[in-house]
Amino acid sequence: MKIGFIGAGRMGRPMVDRLMAAGHSVTVLARRPQARAAAEADGLTWADTVATTVRDADAVFVVVLTDEQVRSVCLGPDGAIAGMRPGATLVQHTTSDPETAHQLAAAGSGRGIGVLDAALSGGPHDIAAGRLTLWVGGDEALLERMRPALGTYASPILSVGPVGNGQRVKLVNNALFVAQVGLAIDAVRLAGSLGIEEKAILAALQHGSGASRGLGVVAGGGSVDAVAGRIGDLMLKDVTVVREVARGAGADLGIIGTVLASEAVEKKVLCPPDAPESTFARRAQ
Repeated sequence: MKIGFIGAGRMGRPMVDRLMAAGHSVTVLARRPQARAAAEADGLTWADTVATTVRDADAVFVVVLTDEQVRSVCLGPDGAIAGMRPGATLVQHTTSDPETAHQLAAAGSGRGIGVLDAALSGGPHDIAAGRLTLWVGGDEALLERMRPALGTYASPILSVGPVGNGQRVKLVNNALFVAQVGLAIDAVRLAGSLGIEEKAILAALQHGSGASRGLGVVAGGGSVDAVAGRIGDLMLKDVTVVREVARGAGADLGIIGTVLASEAVEKKVLCPPDAPESTFARRAQ
């Protein structure tokens, strides 16, 4: 396939590597001089506008950071959908509001462009190993056509219903994950009040029925105090989106929401140690 790739950064670049290793022809968007120099040094084909990145592509992959960036690079007269040829497919990986996925699908349908809302779970190491998890909202026949390319870096690839559901599953997953991290942190607090050292309880719980991915993240950093510095910024972005989407849908976050609003999460997960509390409060609103 000819692939246009927007967002060849921390997550996107290992995807590019896997796609190229499988024989696909990939053109990456590189608008900044530093990005172009890096692409050239690595032997990548690059383009300096969205239009030239996508115009000949069979598929366009989007792996940017924020919902706003997704809309900026995909929608409007200068966006990817306007520049893609009919019959091409847009694969959107960025965590965003499900409504954005609906906007992309509506814009694509008017131009004969298929859209897959392909939310992901995992990190660069999972991409490199070909085991990234994808929750894909969209037409199942289109997903089957794209499955070989997605399968170069992802397994499992799960169909979760219509466009928008990929993002909804991702948001529920991330809310649960951050809540589990918060509960693991509070378990360390409880253990301390019972006279058990942090290192000992983190090592012990990983072998019990209370183990979870969240506990593994806390234990992997060696200390509760290391959590925010490792995942705080990324998780704050996702929790903010979860709260906004739930509010807009009139959905009750329930016990998960209670844990997300707890001191264990707000001060130990979402707020880096060197950030003033007032700064965190503004960002979390």
